[in-house]
Amino acid sequence: MSPDRIESLIARMTVDEKVGQLSVFADMVRPFAPDVNPEANASNAEQVLEQVRTGRVGSLFNGVGAELGRRLQQVALEESRLGIPLILASDVIHGMRTVFPIPLGEAASFEPELALRTARATAIEATAAGIHWTYAPAVDIARDQRWGRGAEGAGEDVLLSCEFAAARVRGFQGDDLKADDSLLATPKHFAAYGAVAAGMEYAQVDISPQTLRDVHLPPFKAALDAGALSLMSAFNDINGVPASANRALLTDLLRNEWKFEGVVVSDYTADMELIAHGYAADEVDATRKAFLAGLDLSMQSGFYDQHLAGLVHAGEVPMAVLDASVRRILQLKEAIGLFDNPYRSLDPAREADQSHIAEHDALARDAARRSVVLLKNDGELLPLKKQGQKIALIGPFVQDRENIEGCWTLFGDKSRYVTLETGMRAAVAADAELEIVAGCGLEAPLEGGIEAAVAAAQRADVVVLAVGEPQRYSGEAQSRVEITLPPAQQALAEALAATGTPLVVVLRNGRALALQGAVRDAQAIAVSWYLGTQNGHALADILFGDYSPSARLPVSFPHASGQQPYFYSHPRSGRPELPTMSEFKSRWREFPNAALYAFGHGIGYTRFEYEAPRLSSAQLDWDGELVIRTRIRNLGAVAGEEVVQLYVHDRVASRVRPVRELKAFQKVAVAVGASVEVEFHLDRHQLAFTGVDGEYSAEPGLFDLWVCASSVSGEAVSFELLGR
Repeated sequence: MSPDRIESLIARMTVDEKVGQLSVFADMVRPFAPDVNPEANASNAEQVLEQVRTGRVGSLFNGVGAELGRRLQQVALEESRLGIPLILASDVIHGMRTVFPIPLGEAASFEPELALRTARATAIEATAAGIHWTYAPAVDIARDQRWGRGAEGAGEDVLLSCEFAAARVRGFQGDDLKADDSLLATPKHFAAYGAVAAGMEYAQVDISPQTLRDVHLPPFKAALDAGALSLMSAFNDINGVPASANRALLTDLLRNEWKFEGVVVSDYTADMELIAHGYAADEVDATRKAFLAGLDLSMQSGFYDQHLAGLVHAGEVPMAVLDASVRRILQLKEAIGLFDNPYRSLDPAREADQSHIAEHDALARDAARRSVVLLKNDGELLPLKKQGQKIALIGPFVQDRENIEGCWTLFGDKSRYVTLETGMRAAVAADAELEIVAGCGLEAPLEGGIEAAVAAAQRADVVVLAVGEPQRYSGEAQSRVEITLPPAQQALAEALAATGTPLVVVLRNGRALALQGAVRDAQAIAVSWYLGTQNGHALADILFGDYSPSARLPVSFPHASGQQPYFYSHPRSGRPELPTMSEFKSRWREFPNAALYAFGHGIGYTRFEYEAPRLSSAQLDWDGELVIRTRIRNLGAVAGEEVVQLYVHDRVASRVRPVRELKAFQKVAVAVGASVEVEFHLDRHQLAFTGVDGEYSAEPGLFDLWVCASSVSGEAVSFELLGR
């Protein structure tokens, strides 16, 4: 549809029909859980169809199914006055029928290209099931691990989050937005949702403009630059103004500064919550404030449906502002081809086609094993032997199928989920000695559980202990005060450690954890996150050495919960902790100002040696480029992959700068005995920050630079950025 046709359509629309295009409601015609209150669903289905018929809704969300999707579209096209097609949305976060690792886990791969591939596979499956639009990716920076929604993002670092945000948008949307398998992406939650105070879900965000711009906004800009045409607003307030009615954010910055022409949709009932915030007096006030701030679409509250037309008729909302939002949603529908091809992504035959399963299972297995971080491996306890070694496989996650997918997985095909036991049994020799004991439940002891586990450990050569967080401990509304294992699991670990049998801990988790006691002190620890469909096979690949772990931590693992918020790129202190001094320095009474396992840390089954970085010059011209080269050598007996990380530190600046900041990374494969030269390029734009005056610029001066294996390793070299 040409711009003229869109304008012609807007001219023919009544105010109620315009408001209808800005209303988003739950899809009760094809609910994803029809067995929940089916009578209410049937009733609601007729109500939804009537809303479509009368032009009172422009988008439906969290429904699934191509055939009923065609029915919905048919009503919109043939039974409504103007025949405007619906756009059908869903929360498809890290997989559809095939579930991939949670985004935080996938970020551990340090491979944005992997995220692009899994997002592309997700788009293929979701669009086959009658979905045009996903409310993903979440691109929130999470620096407080008490916050549960860190599982949905890419961790604590700005650069890593930007790279993964852009990759996921490109993967979801593909090369052609009008293609049947293109899934419209929605970066969320705009903005600073990950900065909620004390990691408390939905809480306030009190933040400097500089930190907002330098830390929390860049991943959104990266996602928009990658082609995203919609954003979702956040629940939180920012410095006292709720994000969903924040004109400075939604209009001044997003529209005027960034020139964003797409659609902003509220999170679920976020406009309604302006009343609870105490920012709006009533429903009408909330509607007016949200809409005039720049919130185009209202999700599920019904406030726009009930009150926006009245505000327009009363002159409190200008018709031109209403038309601008309607224009944006119609342009969005045009961009994905709905006006010319309204039944796109609504083909029952394509939905029934399962020919992609083998390919997507293989991708899920590869993504999962590339997401596992090996934290320690004392005495080279791993990899395990496939025969000739008695293995006791113990823990509540060994046979568990209900905690494989992780948070925000609505549509996964649970019949395909591979447990850890299944994966291990498939990997070992037929005569291998593998003993299975639960030991305890997810949160509670089992009668005789520890005794049985101890007996198994005493009979074994090695114990593999599968422990971690129940799935519901992370995700939305799952803030935690103590980011530790449930006591029943910790008690099991302590009992097993007391046997003296070597212990391998496999963690299942949706955040960084504060590891304690026997878990912290185990000879080997692997962080597996929630790996999705191919969980068991991927873990077996890691544990038996068919794949050498290559993932690195995208979040810092603290010594204790009380260190939160903790992140590696914290600003320098005026009293930094020194090796020989602890009193009156920047530290806790019980712990140093450091992580137990640092951002970027991870090991494999080989060892790498780094040569000192070589700089093309000791000086970087203002408009020039610095070339940094380093040689990485594999000193071990197996091939492996290394994540080579480049950090910088600005020694003297007009604002206190972080102790280190990641500026580039590369994952390289190195054969046994071989070496690889890694090359990075750095310019002044990568050294810029927002100053006290609000200007974004680099400042001339001396910088330290590391090329290393984690945020706390390596030897620094220095260079000078010259002025103009």
